[in-house]
Amino acid sequence: MFKKYLKIILLVWLVIIMSPQLALAANPALDKLQEVGTTRGPYNNMSDEYGLSIAVGTVVSAALALVGSIFLILMLYAGYHWMTAQGEEEKVAKAKDTINRAIIGIIIVVGAYAIWAFVFSKLF
Repeated sequence: MFKKYLKIILLVWLVIIMSPQLALAANPALDKLQEVGTTRGPYNNMSDEYGLSIAVGTVVSAALALVGSIFLILMLYAGYHWMTAQGEEEKVAKAKDTINRAIIGIIIVVGAYAIWAFVFSKLF
């Protein structure tokens, strides 16, 4: 019995304590963190004023972040209702419908963004 609890405690310790160290081992992105504050990235040759394309890109990325957050909230909401339905078919059907609508919505948004990015790349 004691060995069983010891194994569980060891497993929890490995997952909680050791996972961040394993994930950060030899990460090339961490080596470049010093350059983040000193360079301006891909916009080095531009003036200090923002162009139209940068402003539109910022707005689109913010909108996509909002849509992604809404998608996550809808999926969590539907999943919660599905798990707490306790066999009631109406609640399960409502949860499945919410999941289907959320997935269709995110597919439409990502498709629209792909088309927009393709057209924008050909224009500029």
